Amino acid sequence: MIHLNWKERETVKMIECIHTDAKKFVVNNKLTPGERYHVKNETDEFYFIIDNSGRIGGFYKDYFKEI
Repeated sequence: MIHLNWKERETVKMIECIHTDAKKFVVNNKLTPGERYHVKNETDEFYFIIDNSGRIGGFYKDYFKEI
């Protein structure tokens, strides 16, 4: 039940969005290229961040670079 308190959790690291060119999903309304985001959780394939809507979202790692 880790997802219930992700917003209050400590930030794991900072990442920067490098593009929003998604092939399958619409992400340009949730991410902004050049914007930095706080990573709250991470898996092999996804970062879980607080996106532009103010909610937690899971996004593929290829949209970001680590700072």
